[in-house]
Amino acid sequence: METGTLDKLATVRFRPKEFLSIGSQLHQILRAAIIQGDLAPGQAISEIEMSKRFSISRQPVREAFIKLGEERLIEVLPQRGTYVRKISVKEVLDARHLREIIELSIVREVTLKHDASLIAALRQVITQQQQVKPGDRRAFLALDEEFHRTLALHADREYAWRVTESIKAQMDRVRFLTFDFASPIAELTAEHSEIIDAIESDDPDRAADTMQRHLRRILKSLPLIAERYPEHFVADEPNAT
Repeated sequence: METGTLDKLATVRFRPKEFLSIGSQLHQILRAAIIQGDLAPGQAISEIEMSKRFSISRQPVREAFIKLGEERLIEVLPQRGTYVRKISVKEVLDARHLREIIELSIVREVTLKHDASLIAALRQVITQQQQVKPGDRRAFLALDEEFHRTLALHADREYAWRVTESIKAQMDRVRFLTFDFASPIAELTAEHSEIIDAIESDDPDRAADTMQRHLRRILKSLPLIAERYPEHFVADEPNAT
């Protein structure tokens, strides 16, 4: 494991929160590190080393590793150790399929609610996205997440959002890599604006169609990413179509 990477992660300080254990906070930290490539596909990680680096006991580390395993972000190889999983094209496509089902349903629901406070909240996110500095993909993707989370919570679909969040990690890994050779911020922001316009016009069909087009963007970028970064992907998988 690269010492520099762990040193960077270990600068994070855990915050006392009634609703988040140390293990849950560590899970979020490591999850983001995997999605953003600070922990690379195929990289070895261990409970002992993480425990030492973060100066915490092994129990919260084990808790975090279990959650990462459930999200298929890490894998345990018998007699070899624990590694960051490489990206599976099939799993990305499966996650996109499930996410589309959930989010199209959500955007239809919120459109029918005619909630002015939702429109205002979404417009605020758009304003923040437009202010993101060029190349700051971490900031933009955090706001992208906030956009979709806001829709789910206004639909009173918190559980649906938790499901979406758990399955979209594989998609987010691909989307983060997209920023290495493309700058889709303006296009993504424009698509978000179109979704808001459709909601504001009380047109659930248009809102769903716009959201579907937005979520299917990855179908075009995935084959390009897999070709450009073959070392990040599981070998011998069928091509994405």
